[in-house]
Amino acid sequence: MLYVAFLRGINLGSRRSVAMADLRAFAEALAFTRVSTLLNSGNLVFETTGKSGAQLERLLEAECEKYLGLRTEFYVRNATELSTLIKENPFPVEAKKDPSRLVVIFLKQTLAATSVVIPGRERVRVTGRHAFVYYPDGQGRSKLKLPGDGTARNWNTVTKLAMLTASA
Repeated sequence: MLYVAFLRGINLGSRRSVAMADLRAFAEALAFTRVSTLLNSGNLVFETTGKSGAQLERLLEAECEKYLGLRTEFYVRNATELSTLIKENPFPVEAKKDPSRLVVIFLKQTLAATSVVIPGRERVRVTGRHAFVYYPDGQGRSKLKLPGDGTARNWNTVTKLAMLTASA
């Protein structure tokens, strides 16, 4: 099965820098196959069998610290989950007209929609372990806060990763 692992908080400016070649070598050292990366923001595509997404998250987090000397969270989704996420996008108009301002936040746990406080013009829809957020004014000045941790990718990146897992 093909998976995408989204790393949290790497390569933001000069902080927590990880070369994508090192990330690919790390995944290959774990005996993952068909390893690739997309962009420089920590999007790892790989194939493996016999483990759930949660098991892969724990494995990647533990081994990343050993192999790369980096403590970070991984949010793993399989190809089917990504395909479903694309189909269930609650903001199809925004995805087409303004995809860089539509963001998917990947979470570890299911998030209750009532726990999200929206202080600005952002629009948020929570579906399980994903929060779809449309930032009409951009993310830079947003005061939106979600409970817990997650990692965000804009719609362009999400769809490119879904295409990588669908075509492989």
